[in-house]
Amino acid sequence: MGSKITSRKIDYSKWYNEIVVNADLAENSAVRGCMIIKPYGYAIWEKMQAELDKMFKETGHENAYFPLFVPKSLFEAEEKNAEGFAKECAVVTHYRLKNDEDRPGKLKVDPNAKLEEELVVRPTSEAVIWNTYKSWIQSYRDLPILINQWANVVRWEMRTRLFLRTAEFLWQEGHTAHATKVQAIEETKLMNQVYADFVENYMAIPVIQGTKTASERFAGAEETYCIEALMQDGKVLQAGTSHFLGQNFAKAFDVKFATAEGGLEHVWATSWGVSTRLIGALIMTHSDDSGLVLPPNLAPIQVVLVPIYRGEEQQNEIAEVANTMKKALENKQIRVKFDNRDKFKPGFKFNEYEVKGVPLRIAIGPKDLQNGTVEIARRDTMTKTIVNQDKLVDFVLNQLEQMQGDLFQKALDFRETHITEVENFEEFKNIIEGKGGFISAHWDGTEETEEAIKKSTKATIRCIPLKSKTESGKCVFSGKPSNQRVLFAKAY
Repeated sequence: MGSKITSRKIDYSKWYNEIVVNADLAENSAVRGCMIIKPYGYAIWEKMQAELDKMFKETGHENAYFPLFVPKSLFEAEEKNAEGFAKECAVVTHYRLKNDEDRPGKLKVDPNAKLEEELVVRPTSEAVIWNTYKSWIQSYRDLPILINQWANVVRWEMRTRLFLRTAEFLWQEGHTAHATKVQAIEETKLMNQVYADFVENYMAIPVIQGTKTASERFAGAEETYCIEALMQDGKVLQAGTSHFLGQNFAKAFDVKFATAEGGLEHVWATSWGVSTRLIGALIMTHSDDSGLVLPPNLAPIQVVLVPIYRGEEQQNEIAEVANTMKKALENKQIRVKFDNRDKFKPGFKFNEYEVKGVPLRIAIGPKDLQNGTVEIARRDTMTKTIVNQDKLVDFVLNQLEQMQGDLFQKALDFRETHITEVENFEEFKNIIEGKGGFISAHWDGTEETEEAIKKSTKATIRCIPLKSKTESGKCVFSGKPSNQRVLFAKAY
């Protein structure tokens, strides 16, 4: 703790990695491309989990758990899904090691312990879940099935970055089954809205909701809804996706149900998920060159009390008052830490909690005892205020609420000034290389044009916004007719 963080303007990638490490969120592991999420980083994930889990259950979903391993034959059943994830799959071929006679103390794969069928380490769970749903669903009375699981998945990424892209990551994945197409589409939209509400209200990150183009859809989906968020470097991060899977998986696994009218039909499906990359989004949206900045709604510690004293007598006097404050704040459900460690000086603690992004820091010393005051520092603005102790609780509640709103507004203002409408490809290239952010442009609807723009500029169509208005124009690249604008950007 305490090492200086590289400026965002000098090296954004280095700045990001230094915040992750210095704020004690995560570190690289002995397994290439995998990370160790440290207690403070995991506490943020737990807070995200808790709030999302509550939202899932409020919308009628239940949690379950399915196996980590997927038989290869099941994985291959839905062809588009299998093809889409094939290059990222880790595969188990043997189930045992044995002593290596040529190298004492070493182990090797036992060639006699080859699996009859290879097992894919799940990159996503549609295959194993829909194989299970086959035995769960016989009649319309069994529907809908609204299941979520909190799990880990493995996607063998070669270029990794802590939280944003790792070979193994934590996530939740919802998998639902419905009697009608309309119900499944409603579910898909509902869960995308749940994600948008969570990211905006808890993470203080404004998002744009939209649908993906055919080439950007989830493998095996008929429609993918998404939420897209703009980071401070002008790149966009896909923060969550919700997929209408149609009857593709039901047909692949022969999942049918008897209708109320006596017929037999395939089930309609959805899946949806967010992952620990949300922590990456949190860092890149709000943090500064002094470290992490956390919105109060998600901060594991919302308020830290730091005593300033000389000698044991002063320490005890201040501790008594600080503990009283702590209880008063906790009575209002505020998450408080009283850091009374005597091995570290106040300056060290100030720096530590600044780097860790704790929203409010309360300093209390001998003069504060005499005056009945405390000094409160706000992490986002770095402003300090002297507050009477008898007004502490109300002041803290007000500041936490204000900070949550201010962080959202700051991010929203940044995004709104970084959505640029362009009319030709020269403008497009200039904006993407200079200003960055979202580019609102006409597109002719073809994959050929989409791919050509991507090849030329590395910008992809992030979404077709749900709120986009019909507007006739000419494609920014081909000049062909277009009836609406889409949003392009470089993305993580």
